[in-house]
Amino acid sequence: MVNITQTLNASKHGVLMLGTAIGDRGGIGSVLATLRDNGLFERNQVEYIATHRDGSAVQKISIVVNAWFKCMARMIFGRVKCVHVHMASRASFWRKLLFVSPAYLLQIPVILHLHGAEFQIFYNNECGSVGRWCVRTVFRRASSVVALSNSWAKWLRETLALTNVDVIYNPIAVPKESALPRDPAAVLFLGRLGERKGTFVLLEAASRIAKSGGAVKLLLGGDGDIDTFRKYAAELGITDHVEFLGWVSGERKSQLLCTAGVYCLPSFNEGLPISLLEAMAIGMPVVTTPVGGIPELVSDGVDGYLVPTGDADALAIKLGYLIRNPGVAERMGHLGRQKILDKFAVDVIIPKVEVLYESFQ
Repeated sequence: MVNITQTLNASKHGVLMLGTAIGDRGGIGSVLATLRDNGLFERNQVEYIATHRDGSAVQKISIVVNAWFKCMARMIFGRVKCVHVHMASRASFWRKLLFVSPAYLLQIPVILHLHGAEFQIFYNNECGSVGRWCVRTVFRRASSVVALSNSWAKWLRETLALTNVDVIYNPIAVPKESALPRDPAAVLFLGRLGERKGTFVLLEAASRIAKSGGAVKLLLGGDGDIDTFRKYAAELGITDHVEFLGWVSGERKSQLLCTAGVYCLPSFNEGLPISLLEAMAIGMPVVTTPVGGIPELVSDGVDGYLVPTGDADALAIKLGYLIRNPGVAERMGHLGRQKILDKFAVDVIIPKVEVLYESFQ
């Protein structure tokens, strides 16, 4: 009985935060780790409950069931100040309904923190009329809907007719500048290999550079259907120019970010990619596409280049230029790092989250 009382007192007037397991692969897990490791949880009495994790179907079901009972206990008996829900599209949205609905019934303020890069596709093309009604109802009931960029906020306001949208960029912990030498020809990609991330386009661009006699070495650090892309690289005749690293993290990831010459993310859909933030924070120039919140992060021709989605020729031109001009690449990298320090660093972003919490006294 003493332990139960202690638990309830600890969570009294605190924040209940829900999302994927911290440490799981992907951008949301990285954002959550950054928030936790930089004091948000401790300063604001945040209790984090994972509602999803990587693993088998049985493991995923188990964590949802356990999380639901924990959340109900906290919401009914723990006097929760607000519920902060990290949400994406598709299964993530429907799964979070299990947790958001009771909070609404109990009149607990809810913050919906939207991360899904393909939420527009989900809403416009996959939901159906009933599903779209559910999305609108859930989002309109929220005390705040957090968008990762102004472009996403605009879509939410115009499409869902929301008046409760706050823009808070993803935060990044800025590391010290690296003194390691960079390989100008090394083009780094980190994430899940796939069509949405533009992996086919990136391989085609590398093929164009190589066939024109340019130096290029693609470093593809990520999971996904690696065999498919390995075969495609062979078809393009660039096997010697591509290294498939698998999923990388920790020291290996840091080493790649410090020594590659250019970071490339030719995605077709994004929110505000953590990998771009990480690359710019360490001083890498980036070549990417103007989707989601990326144009608010990358200034074309200043700290990186923006190329049209699916345009392998344009991508090859910009990558090739930076490979041949390491001085330009270095200058762009310095400007990008300064932008991160000014607008996206943890000491800039986390106080904005805390202002939201303070509104629910």
